Order: sequence, then C-alpha cells, then structure tokens
Amino acid sequence: MPGIGAGEEAAARPEPTSDRPAPTIDRFLGEPTRELGDWRWLWDGDRRFPIRSHRGVVGRLLVGCKRLLRPFVTVPQADLLERQRIFNLIVLEHLQRADDVRRVVLETHDRRFEHLEAKWRELEAVWREGLAEVVDQNDALFARVDQKLDRSRRELRETWARLASALAAAEGAAGRGGVAGLAEAREEHAYLELERRFRGTREEIVARIEPYLPRLAGRGAVLDLGCGRGEALEVLAAAGIAARGVDGSAAMVDECRRKGLDAEQADLFEALERTAADSLGAVVSFHVIEHLPPAAIDRMVRLARRALAPGGVLILETPNPLSVVVASRSFWIDPTHVRPVHPETLEWLAREAGFDPVERLELRPFGAGERLPEIELEPLPAESRPLAQAVNELRDRLDDLLYGCQDYAVVATRPGG
Repeated sequence: MPGIGAGEEAAARPEPTSDRPAPTIDRFLGEPTRELGDWRWLWDGDRRFPIRSHRGVVGRLLVGCKRLLRPFVTVPQADLLERQRIFNLIVLEHLQRADDVRRVVLETHDRRFEHLEAKWRELEAVWREGLAEVVDQNDALFARVDQKLDRSRRELRETWARLASALAAAEGAAGRGGVAGLAEAREEHAYLELERRFRGTREEIVARIEPYLPRLAGRGAVLDLGCGRGEALEVLAAAGIAARGVDGSAAMVDECRRKGLDAEQADLFEALERTAADSLGAVVSFHVIEHLPPAAIDRMVRLARRALAPGGVLILETPNPLSVVVASRSFWIDPTHVRPVHPETLEWLAREAGFDPVERLELRPFGAGERLPEIELEPLPAESRPLAQAVNELRDRLDDLLYGCQDYAVVATRPGG
C-alpha cells in the first residue's frame, strides 16, 4: 500500500492488552470510538459494517435486498473506495505520529519537570540548611559578643573602683605618696591582666589543681601562699577542705573575696610567721617561688615546715627549667619572674629543712603536635630500620631535652603524724 510500509502497518495494528481488549465493529456503532488504533484496525483490514434495518418481515426483506445489491454498488466504486481507504490510513498514520510526538513531548516535559522539581527541592534543602547554619553562627557570634561585653563591663567597673581607691589614697597622702599609690594600683591591674593572658583560663588552672586533692584530703587546714585569683581555694572549698589564701596583691585578694573565698593581703613570710606551729595540714604555693630569690625560697620552705603538723605536706609548683623551650621562651613572658628553680635544688632544700619523703611530679607534658616528629619504622626496608631506630633514640633524648614537661611540683611531707 503506498505511503505505508509493511513494518509500520504491523506496528500500527493495536494489540490486545490487559488494559484494552481487541477492537470490534461494535465500537464504531452508535457513538464511534476515539481511539486511533481502533480506526487503524478498521481501515487496515477493510472491515465492513453490518447491514441493519427495521425489525419484522419488512426489515428482513430490506436487509436481504441490501445484501443482494451491495456488490452492484461497491464493485463499480472499488477503486474510489480503495483510494479513500488508503487516504484514511495515511491520515491515521499522520495522526498516530502526531500523537506519538505529543506523547514524547509530554513525557519529556514530565521528566524535565520532575528533574527541575528535584533540583528545586535540593536547592530548598540547601537553603534551609545554610540558613539554619547562618542563624546558628549568628547566635554563637552574638553570644560571644555578649560575653565579651559583659567581661568589658566588669573590667571597666573594676578599673573605676581601683582608680577611685587609688585617688582616695592619693588625696589622703602627702607629697608624692599619693602618686605612688596610684602607680601601685596601675601595676596591680596590669599584673592581673598578665595573669589572665598567660597563666591560663580559670578552667585550665582548676584542672591543674584537682590532681592534688587526694594528697590534701583529710590532713587539715590548707594555707595557699600567693593564692592569686583563688582557683586553688575554689577547688579546695568544693572538695570540702578548709583553706585560706594570702597574696601581696590587693587586686588579687579583692577578686578572691568577691568569690566568697577566705583571703587576705599580706606578705607571704609574715603570714607564715604568724601561723601557729604544727597547726596546718598543708601549705601549697603554685607558681610563686620563681618570683623569689634563692634565700627567700629556703626561708619559705623552713617556715612552712614549722607551720605544718606532723604528716602535713608542702606542695610547691613552678615552671620546669629542664625543658629548654620553657627555660628559654615561656618562662620569661612574665617580667616579674626572677629565675628558674632547678628541681634537684628544690628537693635538696626540702630535705635540708627536715622533710621526708620528698617526691617530684612532672606536670603538663607538651602535646605530640609540639614535639619533634618520630620516624615510622614499618614502611621502611629492613636494612634501613636499624639506622632509623638509632635516629629515633637520638630524637627521644633531644626531644626530652627541648620539651619534656612544662611544670613540675615537689611534694614534701613532714615526718610523723
């Protein structure tokens, strides 16, 4: 048939499926079907409609006449009817192709729409997550700003209070005494800021002091020499250990008292001399002796032994000069440091004062990221490992010399008790 190939003609025939049964002539009687495949089935097979008429004898007679006359009508018009049938098939073919194109366009549109919808949902999710992250970061930023503002307000109030105290002292003093009082207040404030900047946060110092609690519990009252901002007094009070502090800085003592801690401004040696003999369970001093000359350290140790009851302990913590990094770098950040104290010297002073036993604690080792790297032996060939091992051993000795621990403490016990 012109215009329609055999393959296309076979493909155009509607196949019965579970959704659509095979077409029949009945679909064209009455209200005709709208399915292109049914019309293709009709014209492709040149199927004829049944002859119908009225019921009864006359109706049957008319049907018979129509059947008899049909060949005389259709045979002369066979060529015209065939052309019409082919035209109808061509029209159906174009309609089918147009319908296929429409279906492909709709399917492509649906797929693109689904893709765009998925992209939109993805972008919406990213937007929500990004917005939530921005909000969280914004909240955290404002929280930090609020904390810094609160700290600045506290520091400003504290500075004004100290300035007012210094001015009051200056007004009551004669000559240059008032100026000296103002200078002293300024120096105390500067040292307090130095402590905050380089000594560490309150949480860090509390964490360093807590390991001493088992050595102090159950011994009696504790005296903290150079109590500073009162971190040790706070830890001891929280553990139920009676403690009081002494510091030469009025600013430090004021801060302790604002926390409700027992502290007084006094000379450390005078405070020890006033303390009754054999009355204390422990004397502690954290990062103080490096501020003293050697003779003063010896005097502190001997006065502490006098104030301690039998079985009492003296704990002295100080930067470790055996670490080259500490002795040459971090120790000198504080301009009030006098000189490092060698651990063997401090142990000897304690034994000479009558303490026994005397124990040394190495504290705060440097982190692995700050120390010298070590060669991994596993990836190396077997013949190279002995040399690498020797280099690692040399590295260990050098690393211990350069770094080691940042601090050490001597724990000396008075015999008896």
